[in-house]
Amino acid sequence: MKYLLKLLLVVFITNTLACANSPKGIQIIPDEAQQKIDILYDGKLFTSYLYASDIEKPVLYPIYTANGTVITRGFPREPRPHERIDHPHHIGLWFNFGDVNGLDFWNNSYIVPPERKPRYGSIRHRKIVDISEGTLTVAADWINHTGKALLTEEIHFIFSGEGDWRIIERRTKLSALQDTVTFTDNKEGLIAIRMDRAFEEPTDKPEIFLDSDGNPTEVKSMNKEGINGVYRNSNGLEKGDVWGKLANWVSLSAEKEGEKITVAILDHSENPGYPAHSHDRGYGLFATNNMGSQAFNKEAPLFTLKLNPGESVTFKHLIIIKTGGFTTDEELNRKFSEFNQDNASL
Repeated sequence: MKYLLKLLLVVFITNTLACANSPKGIQIIPDEAQQKIDILYDGKLFTSYLYASDIEKPVLYPIYTANGTVITRGFPREPRPHERIDHPHHIGLWFNFGDVNGLDFWNNSYIVPPERKPRYGSIRHRKIVDISEGTLTVAADWINHTGKALLTEEIHFIFSGEGDWRIIERRTKLSALQDTVTFTDNKEGLIAIRMDRAFEEPTDKPEIFLDSDGNPTEVKSMNKEGINGVYRNSNGLEKGDVWGKLANWVSLSAEKEGEKITVAILDHSENPGYPAHSHDRGYGLFATNNMGSQAFNKEAPLFTLKLNPGESVTFKHLIIIKTGGFTTDEELNRKFSEFNQDNASL
């Protein structure tokens, strides 16, 4: 009996110490050798900031719910069975644009042949500026094919979570260097996530995509098993009707392996081009574009944002990942209001 009591006491003390020493909340762990920074919540991977040399911009990839379910597509980093292999520049969550001084930062990837690279731009991570409780600040450069920097970018991530919610706030400050930089109306932007297959919209229409070698491939009939994504915006529009429309927020909900998940991108009223247009596609591209106007509505005025040398512009976006049940309009409207009450800048 005494031995059993001692054993129970040892187990109790061991478990107590383990709980006391286990990490709580957000931990941010740089891994320079792997060119990434891991973001953990209570010791489990939430996402990673990747700045690998073989991708053309930094991304957050992969991204998980509070239950540990991945919401981002695997291709091209870690392809999964039965997922689409189109648009290899769609990786995790990213921020860039399709027309910056005539350069396409959005569509650049490993499939672009060398002779066409002068038409494209890249974003290169430069350094970690600061890591503090729940926040990560990094610096990057927007460069052309010769390596000349047009812009410097300071990115301030705020990671948080509670219960079924995980939240990423991204504050983006872009500063022009020695040349004037012009962002010209384009549909390819601005902040985007390429979603896991469950979040796609069911379709019977044939589609043409680029395969992993850059070759056009017609897909006549897609396997729709587990495909159930539904877009909805702050004005009550759903599915394909959200594309090109102005909205304070857009959500994308789906059930994956019995888990009801909503992902939402919230705009900020201080952003240029607010409210943003939705660049959301049924095949899994979830994007919000503050610098597209005529690209979505030919009757709208042309959008142009010009930065003279030394001038800066800041964008703020909030990404919400909710599990354990879909979000309501009321919840997202409240989150939008709370986010827009915060006027702090970089």
